[in-house]
Amino acid sequence: MRISQVGLENQNHATIQAQKKRNQQDFGNELEKAQLKISNHAQKRMSARKLNLADDDYVQISKAVSELQEKGSRESLLLYKDMGLIANVQNRTIITAMDMNEIGTVTNIDSTKFIK
Repeated sequence: MRISQVGLENQNHATIQAQKKRNQQDFGNELEKAQLKISNHAQKRMSARKLNLADDDYVQISKAVSELQEKGSRESLLLYKDMGLIANVQNRTIITAMDMNEIGTVTNIDSTKFIK
């Protein structure tokens, strides 16, 4: 009986280790999807216009980009607080930024998202 008990314990340990590895891979995939990049161009425009984003802002914007990605958007205007951000949704990259006074006509986008 002792031998079969040890075998069962080894099987349980292997199952637990495999599940941990899957969880780590899933977390890594989710983290990769959640990451948001800001292009050099967008960074320069944000600096020039004194538009700042805190960590919480990145989380909100990242969630919005994920929603747009699920719906198949490619280039989107994100309206957030006092700014407009154009995002390449597939690359999860903010490609330009403007303050609300500059938003008049926006072209070459396929969607708009108001982020509250």
